[in-house]
Amino acid sequence: MPSPKRPTIFFLLLLACFALGVPPVSADPLDWPNWRGPQQDRTSVETGLPTRWDPKGGEGSNVVWERSDLGGISTPVVLDGMLYTIVRSETGTSREGEKVICVDAATGEKIWENKFNVYLSDVPDTRVGWSSCVADPETGNIYALGVCGLFQCLDGKTGKTLWSHSLHEEYGLLSTYGGRTNIPVLFDDLVIVSAVVIGWGDMAKPAHRFLAFDKNTGELVWFEGTRLLPYDTTYSTPSVAILDGEAALVFGSGDGAIWALQPRTGKPLWKYNFSRRGLNVSPLVAGEKVFSSHSEENIDDTTMGGLVRIDPKKDAPEGSRGEKDLTASGAVWRNREVMVGKSSPLLVGDTLVVVDDRATLMGFDPETGKRKFRKKLGTVMRSTPLYADGKLYLCTANGRWYTLQIDGDRVKTLFKMRLPAGEGSYGSPIVSHGRLYVPTTDKLYCIASPGHSSEPNPVAPQSREDSIPADATATHLQVVPAEALIRPGEEIQFRARLFDDKGRLIKESPAEFTIRGPGAITEAGKYSSESGDGHAAVFVKAQSGELEGSARIRIVPDLPWHFDFEGDAVPITWVGARYRHQLRDIDGERVMVKVSTIPKGARSRAWMGHPDMHDYTVQADVRGTAQDNKMPDIGLIAQRYTLDLMGAYQKLQIRSWVPVMRMAKSVDFSWQPDVWYRMKFRVEVEEIDGEQRAILRGKVWPRDQAEPEAWTIEAMDDSPNLSGSPGLYGNAKDAELHLDNIRVDANE
Repeated sequence: MPSPKRPTIFFLLLLACFALGVPPVSADPLDWPNWRGPQQDRTSVETGLPTRWDPKGGEGSNVVWERSDLGGISTPVVLDGMLYTIVRSETGTSREGEKVICVDAATGEKIWENKFNVYLSDVPDTRVGWSSCVADPETGNIYALGVCGLFQCLDGKTGKTLWSHSLHEEYGLLSTYGGRTNIPVLFDDLVIVSAVVIGWGDMAKPAHRFLAFDKNTGELVWFEGTRLLPYDTTYSTPSVAILDGEAALVFGSGDGAIWALQPRTGKPLWKYNFSRRGLNVSPLVAGEKVFSSHSEENIDDTTMGGLVRIDPKKDAPEGSRGEKDLTASGAVWRNREVMVGKSSPLLVGDTLVVVDDRATLMGFDPETGKRKFRKKLGTVMRSTPLYADGKLYLCTANGRWYTLQIDGDRVKTLFKMRLPAGEGSYGSPIVSHGRLYVPTTDKLYCIASPGHSSEPNPVAPQSREDSIPADATATHLQVVPAEALIRPGEEIQFRARLFDDKGRLIKESPAEFTIRGPGAITEAGKYSSESGDGHAAVFVKAQSGELEGSARIRIVPDLPWHFDFEGDAVPITWVGARYRHQLRDIDGERVMVKVSTIPKGARSRAWMGHPDMHDYTVQADVRGTAQDNKMPDIGLIAQRYTLDLMGAYQKLQIRSWVPVMRMAKSVDFSWQPDVWYRMKFRVEVEEIDGEQRAILRGKVWPRDQAEPEAWTIEAMDDSPNLSGSPGLYGNAKDAELHLDNIRVDANE
């Protein structure tokens, strides 16, 4: 039931919003809109919460409801009486995928679900639902990122998709076997998400990059990242904070550093080099204090693990991207060999609380870094604890539940138990309206004491973003949209926005717009592309006084296409291609070569066009080399399916989702190195017995022979991908592969 003190806490939260410089919205102060909670620190102001519960049910168990279909590794969120989470869908069937599901937070009754396929990803099924939903109190919309890069804005009441982006096909998001999928964050009118991105043009090399979209329209506002060639993908959720009066997006990067960016512009503020591998822990910002940790090799010696407090105000030299480099001066204290690489830190009173990867709870003095206590809880920890009602709630990955109380330098166990056999915890517990929600790998539990009444505590004062002065000087010009993918003959309206040195919007401003590439742009920033059948890149520049900003356009025509690589470079409009491929003269022909020497890039995908394309045929001349009697894999991508000529297995395979093979078919196919073959892959969607089905056909034959009438392989998908960009797949880990004469044609 609603708290009787709701008006008081609501007033306090309104004051906190004003203090942060964030416009207040009609939000319920007891909602839990993102996995870290309303204050982004994994703490709650609620009281009167249960200490004990029993997952086996029965009298006194405190379990209000449970759902086995909502078990997984995601952390749920709650908004306006509804709970949202992202989980596997139709597990173990030929229709398996991913879904966002909404249930009544009080009863667990399903309200809606939005299901979508997993495709063109190496993620295993056990890592589907890695991300968490984010709920927007202002609009009621829900934002969700799937494991293969499908990013959606959903209507929170109905589940209808309001806008979406296929981040791998449009921008080059990398979806890997590790499954690391980041969680979106909201700031002002933006929803911001990140991944390791291998794009096009000057973004062809991989980097951990952030994409900031207009949360209402899906328009890309800015697109920035950290250094090139990061160590890893990452799932560190950024903290939106106010540091020294300035809004900052603080996160752990795939390059092993803790970074801060301006959330409205993406401009880098500072970094702290911390690890020789990517960082996954979400930094905790408390006032002007920044805490973070890792369990990898340290940047300056061979020890493993670290816990640090950073002071962003420290003087420091400037880094390569204009950021302040705090590596040498920024640490107030740093403890080595503290192996906290998965569970994020939280502050409980005057104690910094962490749980290391081996499920050891530790407390540290946040001022000195001195350890206060250490308590062994289990063997593996992946989730982050929740602090509420004076209690610390947590569950280990191997299913040990604890309700604890921290008293100075001591930890008191109030309750402990084991989950049923096989259940563990990767998602984190949350609280809303007096109810605890505990996600496990098998179930989602709702727990509350009978007749519960949640009594809120006061909200701590928040840091204030400095007000923008009336005479603010512009130091940054932003062009919106930052990037676009269009067809010939289409138009785009660009806008110039001016910001001051602290990333605060001054105004939209007239600017002098120019372009490099085909088409024309007016003085008011309206770009018109040329009609025709050419693939082209256009670079937009806007100038206001001495300030300049830029944007990019890819122009990709409708079919047919033909690429013979007679130019000087891999087509610039192809996403994910230029870094891993090069043009070379072989036997008197100019061909594209996927090289085997790119670190972490020998196995990859690339995309050529629009994600809404459907019912077409891709054809290419292909040749594999041999190295130490090993051959590569060569594949064509059509409508989010792959036709793969497999060198090691001497097979031809059609598939969509690699590790799961929910839809896959293989036939034996013997092929030789250093021989040119022609591959052809056709996808079309048909209605069969009242249901849509994808009909998939492929054939391969020696290029110097006539095309056979029969298809070499045919398959059908009962859960079809209805659209998707044409593309290429290749695995050159063992040997190079060559491609030429690529054609894409609409099906007749």
